[in-house]
Amino acid sequence: MTNQLPTRLHHTAYVTKDLEKTRAFYEDVLGIPLVATWCETDFLFGADRTYCHCFFGLADGSALAFFQFADPEDQKLFDPDLAPSPFRHIALHVDQATQDQMAARIEAAGYEEPATFVLEHGYCRSLYITDPNGMILEFTCDAVGADKINADRLQDAHSELKRWLAGDHTTNNTYRHEDAEAAE
Repeated sequence: MTNQLPTRLHHTAYVTKDLEKTRAFYEDVLGIPLVATWCETDFLFGADRTYCHCFFGLADGSALAFFQFADPEDQKLFDPDLAPSPFRHIALHVDQATQDQMAARIEAAGYEEPATFVLEHGYCRSLYITDPNGMILEFTCDAVGADKINADRLQDAHSELKRWLAGDHTTNNTYRHEDAEAAE
């Protein structure tokens, strides 16, 4: 039996405290269109829950989805405050032209550091922005040669994980260092 992988992301789902601020950010600032709004009541987790579920469409047919509950107690229950962290974010793949367009839209909307920043990883270049919910959104553009870079990491993914877990925390990101050396 062949291991069948999912074909693509269908959607990610998050709770928001303000669907209109979320809509304005994703649709008006970033240009990611609202493609569906579902207003529902379901028996979930022991009670009837009334909520609105909005989907913002990506080019591949996947979506970013956000919930807001009608009952403040449901909202509180399902939307715990999370400490902001750059290690909990959504990363969306873009080409260079789209990343440049996103940067221009973000700047035109008045966002600046620390709400937005760019990080050169070596294997990709990432543009980060924090949404109205405090969640970090990343627009990732692969580096030239990404297919070879990905093939290299695929070959040693398990051995590198084993090495790191055993305590050898030496970096294996020679691509970031190559970019830095080339710039000198």
